[in-house]
Amino acid sequence: MNQGKRVGIVGAGNVGATVAYSLAMLGSCHEIILRDNKIEVAKGKALDMSQAASAVRSHTVVSVAEEMSDLVDCDVVVVTAGSPRLPGMSRDDLLMINANITKDVIQGIAKYSPNAVIIMVSNPLDAMTYVALKESGFDRSRVIGMAGILDSSRMAAFIQEKLGYGGGQIRASVMGGHGDDMVPLPRYSTVAGVPLSDVLSSDEIDEIVDRTRHGGAEIVGYLKTGSAYYAPAKSTAIMVEAILKDTKQIHPCAVYLDGEYGYNDVVSGVPVMLGAKGAEKIIEVTLDEKEKAMFKKSCDSVQTLIDTLNKNNFFEGK
Repeated sequence: MNQGKRVGIVGAGNVGATVAYSLAMLGSCHEIILRDNKIEVAKGKALDMSQAASAVRSHTVVSVAEEMSDLVDCDVVVVTAGSPRLPGMSRDDLLMINANITKDVIQGIAKYSPNAVIIMVSNPLDAMTYVALKESGFDRSRVIGMAGILDSSRMAAFIQEKLGYGGGQIRASVMGGHGDDMVPLPRYSTVAGVPLSDVLSSDEIDEIVDRTRHGGAEIVGYLKTGSAYYAPAKSTAIMVEAILKDTKQIHPCAVYLDGEYGYNDVVSGVPVMLGAKGAEKIIEVTLDEKEKAMFKKSCDSVQTLIDTLNKNNFFEGK
């Protein structure tokens, strides 16, 4: 008898809780286990979600892991835990703080859910995916970062806003790291199969590309005291579902590169085939010279973060 699918979520803040809610409403798995330092808050959210699941006749049960050892035998574990950047904190400070948080979390996941696929959502995303891979000792296919689906959905929304039509038929494509150096690919973006260049001018496309790169910051500017969570959470839930259902669908995700696109020992966003074993295949698309230059700049940005971790002897003993 097959055990029911179990999803762990470490970090029950806005993103983690919304991932859990989305999965519970879909009935994507048998059990969702929330893990958060604020145990009482996590318990309240879990109870609320379980009742919402009952309302829509979903079989999903939402529970709480009071200790990391309760996060056991998960098929997928989503990691959203991390510190936001506080006043006076440098990017390097934030990098080291979140790298240490990630290290602790990943060691627990590797111990109690050794067969899980890990989806990283914590920022800086690409560097935290790298940390998770090194600390877990998992095959690179089982440690994946969520960014490309989110960035592509933002680009698609901006295209729809600009056009005023085509909703649900827009396929936008974004590669590279999750940050200002991401690589939106208008050449691989379409509206009902029609190339973007046939429906928008080059100036309009450039405007969309720039807005996509700063899509997260635009939302922070409106919210003032927080950041986006609906789109990041839904993008994560799409990845979880693809893995649980073994769909073999292609999605842009952050993965460790080992020769693909000419890069080694760095994490970047590329199209991958998602299935039960995680990122089961990396798809290498043809890039023109301009796109190659942007992808290089993006990989170099991530490499700088990895270099900072190495400079601080973060991986000593590995």
